[in-house]
Amino acid sequence: MTVALKALQLKARHQVYTLLSGHNLSKLHGEGYDFAELREYQIGDDIRKINWTITAKLGKPYIKELHASRELSVVVAALMDGGLYVGSGNSKQAKLVEVATLLGYAAQQNNDLFTGIGYRQDHTHVTPPTKQLYHIEQFSKILFEASVLGTTVNYSASMQELFKRVHKPSLVFVIGDFLEEIDLSLLAQKHEVIAVIIRDREEENPKKLGEVTLSSPKSNAKLDTYFGKRSIEKYLAKLRENDEKLVEHFSRYVIRYVKIFTDDEVVGKLVRLFA
Repeated sequence: MTVALKALQLKARHQVYTLLSGHNLSKLHGEGYDFAELREYQIGDDIRKINWTITAKLGKPYIKELHASRELSVVVAALMDGGLYVGSGNSKQAKLVEVATLLGYAAQQNNDLFTGIGYRQDHTHVTPPTKQLYHIEQFSKILFEASVLGTTVNYSASMQELFKRVHKPSLVFVIGDFLEEIDLSLLAQKHEVIAVIIRDREEENPKKLGEVTLSSPKSNAKLDTYFGKRSIEKYLAKLRENDEKLVEHFSRYVIRYVKIFTDDEVVGKLVRLFA
């Protein structure tokens, strides 16, 4: 194990056991034994949940919600390709690994089942449902060491595979840069889905480069061009269009999301997300 990976894992574990302690990953309700809330019946509610004793006393149908007695299933799906390289480094990949590792430790700390899935161009790595730190750290190691420069991942095929693979209702984190169109509607019908967008600030605030040779991190194709004010404006217009579609999609299917930049402290962003 490299020194960099070990440092990343130690940092993530420390943050989970100190800063994330007490912050539940989800507030899912389900069939269980712990009382959650009492509320009036609404059209579409399961009539089997009506509490007839309270309904008779108050004269209106009331539902008694219960906290899920089952353990939570947490799934972390990482979309990994050359897009994680920006400029001369792979800081986006390192940040993605940090997020995935932190979520794995958080699931283990909450005594929930963790499943890690890494989607790449030529390989899908799956960590079977586990509560063991060893398997979580092995998943972290595989993501960290993955060679993705010059590769591309098929978002559509990956999400279809994820839907078929995860049968148990779960809390599903999908991590990637989301710079391509993605459809999470099918997943959201079955699971609670959270999108974690990993970006580098230079992607959203590019600098003028003048005459330059650009190299695609996904295909390795090269382009000699002049990257100035006009090029930046065109690029930012497409980026805004992409992100506006993303937000609309998330809103339509009640998908929570968070954007994490490579220089952000991950735990702070996740605490606000879970609050």
